[in-house]
Amino acid sequence: EKYNETVASITANLDKFELGEAASSVYDFIWNTYCDWYIEMVKPRLYNKEDSTRAAALWTLKQVLINALKLLHPYMPFITEEIFCNVQNEEESIMIASWPEWKKEWDFKQDEKDVEMIKEAVRSIRGVRTEMNVPPSKKATVYVVAEDASVRETFEKGKIFFATLA
Repeated sequence: EKYNETVASITANLDKFELGEAASSVYDFIWNTYCDWYIEMVKPRLYNKEDSTRAAALWTLKQVLINALKLLHPYMPFITEEIFCNVQNEEESIMIASWPEWKKEWDFKQDEKDVEMIKEAVRSIRGVRTEMNVPPSKKATVYVVAEDASVRETFEKGKIFFATLA
């Protein structure tokens, strides 16, 4: 969902010649969403060769990276072309590749809400650990208590990456 929103935002800003806004959006997406969160969240799946979702995680990482390069291309054409040609072989050149578009099948509003809830919990835990000078190597026991069953289910489904990140 975050990727879809970013594509729509950047495309709209470029159509209005709001180049600074578009650049800010692509920068924010690449660093604060893709690098800071998504890559970190999928690491447990990537390291586990037995995980049945590993291939899907790799495919998604690659697709989002390729499309992020396309979004960044107007600002950094030579660098994005070089990276693009080395990470994929489906398209000949980023210069003639199709521009990323918002896709209905990539619209996961509920999943985004669930991930945002877990990210907020991770930020809070990290904040408390920092305030208490707890080193990152020190393990902590975390209990998730919620009246809402959907909240408990969200944390149960995401417990692997929640534990890794928190």
